[in-house]
Amino acid sequence: MGFNAIYQIAGSAMNAQMIRLNTVASNLANADTPASSADSVYQARVPVFSAVMNQTSSADPAAGASVAVTAISQQPGSVARFEPNHPLANEQGYVYYPVINTVDQMADMMSASRSFETNVDVLANVKSMQQSLLRLGEVT
Repeated sequence: MGFNAIYQIAGSAMNAQMIRLNTVASNLANADTPASSADSVYQARVPVFSAVMNQTSSADPAAGASVAVTAISQQPGSVARFEPNHPLANEQGYVYYPVINTVDQMADMMSASRSFETNVDVLANVKSMQQSLLRLGEVT
């Protein structure tokens, strides 16, 4: 596997983790957002990852590998709370909130952040290996 393939794989994985971080941040920002009906409540977003293998040559099967976000799914559901004095309360006095577990979202954010950092380390190691290869050719 060549260095360019490693850069492509790590770069696409970093992009996918950035999308994951953004969806988690959006979910956390909207965790306590009220709505007047169950249909209009915020729905948590979750990215769907997939490995994409675009084999370009038989000599280097991973040359076209990458991580892709194929979709961003929404998790439907709402929680009705009795708050008759709330401005968004319906005729029965209920306000609807999204079903978002903030603890799970924070754990997901930490996992995405660590995955991103791991790919940064991979890129740093590849750069170091390339520099070491250049030093092998130096004439002293």
